[in-house]
Amino acid sequence: MINRTFTMIKPDATEKGSTGGILQMINAAGFKIVAMKMTHLSKEKAGEFYAVHSERPFYGELVEFMSRGPITAAILEKDNAVEDFRKLIGATNPANAEEGTIRRKYAASIGENAVHGSDSDENAAIEGSFFFSALEKF
Repeated sequence: MINRTFTMIKPDATEKGSTGGILQMINAAGFKIVAMKMTHLSKEKAGEFYAVHSERPFYGELVEFMSRGPITAAILEKDNAVEDFRKLIGATNPANAEEGTIRRKYAASIGENAVHGSDSDENAAIEGSFFFSALEKF
């Protein structure tokens, strides 16, 4: 069943010039990019996006990190998109990520883990709509 997921290439990966390599891995894994843009989140917008974590001790640090530089947001389409993309990005801690995953190759730490991937179909739809209007989704 073809469905969609959402991803962000985070500021750490953007700063290191890894955006092209990450997009290449996404394409090679059979994902179709149906919406994409580079943007810079304000602290307010980063806080809105991560509001689900607002009670967690790392929330402030996460908002600071996600607003420190540009990100690339994208909606991806593929059979089993959410689950397959979670496998492609690898474990949150790059030291635990399998070889051949995005985080194993591009992430530096748990905090600077290069890429975000939705954890469910429902969250993929919510997160994609946070960044893209209906006119921007193909």
